[in-house]
Amino acid sequence: MRNTAKITTAVLVAGALTLGLSACGSGKDSSSSSSDYSGPLVVAASPVPHAEILNFIEKNLAKKAGLDLEVKEFQDYIVPNTATEDGSVDANYFQNQPYLDDFNKKRGTHIVPVVTVHLEPLGLYSHKVKSADALKSGATVAVPNDAVNEARALKLLASKGLITLKDGAGSEATPRDISKNPKNLKFKELEAAQTPRSLEDVDAAVINGNYAISSGLKPAKDALVLESATNNPYGNFLAVKKGNENDPRVKKLAKLLTSPEVKKFIEDKYAGSVIPSF
Repeated sequence: MRNTAKITTAVLVAGALTLGLSACGSGKDSSSSSSDYSGPLVVAASPVPHAEILNFIEKNLAKKAGLDLEVKEFQDYIVPNTATEDGSVDANYFQNQPYLDDFNKKRGTHIVPVVTVHLEPLGLYSHKVKSADALKSGATVAVPNDAVNEARALKLLASKGLITLKDGAGSEATPRDISKNPKNLKFKELEAAQTPRSLEDVDAAVINGNYAISSGLKPAKDALVLESATNNPYGNFLAVKKGNENDPRVKKLAKLLTSPEVKKFIEDKYAGSVIPSF
């Protein structure tokens, strides 16, 4: 039977600060050996589409593969990694390589990717204009405030000529790295999960694919501007703490995540708003 835990924002913040994660523990002792591969594989995931994909596997594929899978849902981009690092969960599925690289560097964690599964194109959305060109001078655009996703958002805007970034602006670009801003756009930096809610208050918002979908938006249809999937480095993957890549349960899940059945599920359910990467 599926076991999915809903984690409140308040608990997430507390867990992120203490790294204890007492409210979202999986019942496992964080001091247990990393080589203990008994019991269910506990995976932290964003609700959409990651947990939905995992729940499809749990319901339809896991039993036949001999995998006992438990899914824990998290609304933020911090606790899944800290929980994986301290052993509260066995793995996570929510992030891309640039984000993970930045997280490991800043927080001293040791999370590594196992297998890339899908891409969620980042998009620009608005409740006030029908096209990016219609944004007025001085318009306010909400962007995610974490280093990697903010840079990704600015690159998306630059790709459509709305701004120009300084030469060499990389994966930690901020509005300070804008060299040309012909529309004099103003930027409101928000936690990524809050960007969909900001659409009532700003002229437009750059929103991560998972948060767009979970808020009722259809990226392939509703985005004014959408990231190209070609040569895109932001594929989302299953990840574990370094040293646990050979966990047989992880290997089983990695194989299922890149199976024809999961590819069809992603294509049918998300209709281009989530794109298989395998």
